[in-house]
Amino acid sequence: MRSFARLMVMLFVLGTLSACLSSGPAPVNRKPVPVAQQDGAPSNAPVDLAYLPDPVPKPEPRSRYGNPEQYTVAGQSYRVLRSASGYAENGMASWYGTKFHGRRTSSGEVYDMLQLTAAHKTLPIPTYAHVINLENNRRTIVRINDRGPFHDGRIIDLSYAAAVKLGVHPAGTARVRVEAISFDPAMSGGRYVLQAGAFSGPAGADALLARLKSLLEHPVHVVQTPEDRLYRVRIGPIHGDAELDRVRSLFEEHALGAPMLINGR
Repeated sequence: MRSFARLMVMLFVLGTLSACLSSGPAPVNRKPVPVAQQDGAPSNAPVDLAYLPDPVPKPEPRSRYGNPEQYTVAGQSYRVLRSASGYAENGMASWYGTKFHGRRTSSGEVYDMLQLTAAHKTLPIPTYAHVINLENNRRTIVRINDRGPFHDGRIIDLSYAAAVKLGVHPAGTARVRVEAISFDPAMSGGRYVLQAGAFSGPAGADALLARLKSLLEHPVHVVQTPEDRLYRVRIGPIHGDAELDRVRSLFEEHALGAPMLINGR
């Protein structure tokens, strides 16, 4: 009987301990979030990235981050430009994707590989830039909010979305032209965008672009819209009603037709 009583006591104690353990909080998984070791394309990218509408350039203050007068990476020093005005360069573009997606960029913003952004070594952050793939004439506008690429012979690192839109992603690199879109910070008032023409191919658009750049101080760029892939030549932003009237007068004076007002506020 004593043995039976002792056995019952032991079973009671074990049952009590088991109940205490099962009613406690679930163990916490403290494993670190996995980070991609190899860079690459997303496995479930949207199918329409090649038709993303270009971001609309607008004046923005310099970021608090990413704009030191000078910085050094891997023993190489770089000096950030005081202004994006007049910057244009031909060179090799590359792209970056999953390895950096969700991480902080040099501007402090989170990198989203599905947005039309880019990294540049010396242009102010942020800067809007017109990028043309010189191998296939595809083009887009990107917002530069990061630093890089820190590889010899490369001038810009495109987001995955920008690489898809420009047709750079299959090979990984391509020869491009980068033209910064700059603004006069002294301008104020309403902002307007005019469309000077639309073309089925890049040649006509580029010819009009060159003509308008010789006549205007305002940003002029070519965009491809997702609905019909036309090459549209646009001017802006134009600040103020008086300046808008002056640009329209220049069109009339030089027999360039009547530009279409795209947006304004």
